[in-house]
Amino acid sequence: MRTIAQKKNNEKYEAILNAAVKVIGQAGYHNAPISKIAREAGVADGTVYLYFKNKEDILISILRETIGTIVDRIHDELQLGDGDAAESLKGLITIYFGIFGVNPDLAMFTQVHLRQSNAEMRKQIGDIIRPYYQIIDEVILKGIESGVFRESMDKRIARRMIFGTMDETVTAWILTGAKYSLESQVQPVYDVMVGGLRA
Repeated sequence: MRTIAQKKNNEKYEAILNAAVKVIGQAGYHNAPISKIAREAGVADGTVYLYFKNKEDILISILRETIGTIVDRIHDELQLGDGDAAESLKGLITIYFGIFGVNPDLAMFTQVHLRQSNAEMRKQIGDIIRPYYQIIDEVILKGIESGVFRESMDKRIARRMIFGTMDETVTAWILTGAKYSLESQVQPVYDVMVGGLRA
């Protein structure tokens, strides 16, 4: 799971990804030609194609890097195999909101523009996000085994509830202009989740 993000130690690669997040986040997917992304990154159009096949490849790479960063931080900062499952759940929410909360362009990209992709891209998106789902499943299972969460609940529905609530909270935040701190939503979201999961 820790190798999801196919990071390349190259300033131009990172510059192109960051430029794409900004350009697509602000202008939209269809109004963000490669030339505009290249100009924002400070590189020639041809340079973009040295790193990416096309604009769709850039989109997938951004998501892969984002989910990879989230998964890496979870493994670095949380003791998933030990401790209280409820606290692990709160850690998941905190990291997720923390990453998007400091980058509204990235949130706009993932919550709005990435979802305009075609069926083939949506399948790739599902494959990329799967390791994060597996972490949620791990927290749910730990909670059930330790008696913190209800044994009778449907684990798949619980995972959808957890991820769906976080996802919708980020979407609401960005679509209302990111006028408040996304991290201020950690505690209320956690309270609702834990209230629904507790034994």
